[in-house]
Amino acid sequence: MGDLHGPDHEHRRPPGVGDGTVEALGSLSKALETVERARGHLYSFHQLTGTADLELDRTVELLRGAGHDAWAERVETEILGRNVIPGHWTFQIVEAYDETYYRAFRDLEHEAVRQLAEGRDHLYEAEMKEARRTRDHPDHTARPDTPGSPDPAGPPD
Repeated sequence: MGDLHGPDHEHRRPPGVGDGTVEALGSLSKALETVERARGHLYSFHQLTGTADLELDRTVELLRGAGHDAWAERVETEILGRNVIPGHWTFQIVEAYDETYYRAFRDLEHEAVRQLAEGRDHLYEAEMKEARRTRDHPDHTARPDTPGSPDPAGPPD
């Protein structure tokens, strides 16, 4: 089962990695997490806009059925299938964001963690968890592989 007292090897600070580096990588990770959320909102924008556009088919049909052919024609020609910004549907905006910004950001963060912390992610958070958890409490174990197991006595590795 391994040492239950502290974080697993993947979340222990490598030798020679200082507080400033751990804090900087934590900040970079937090920024990437924010970009991940922004990307999720961009996908929401994409899906919501697409859903609205598809609903316009029904709108056109209902307007025609109600005898409003001119309005049906306007919806069909002016709005249905329209670019959301010049030359772009939402999928193209998502693709451009991914290619121009998201992938570069994600790749840089992964490379920084690899080079500066031997590829060990979330060191800042792991150390915060270790500092904030209550020893010997079944809901405060160091790792997920130790549910309900009390911590052994003794200092961490």
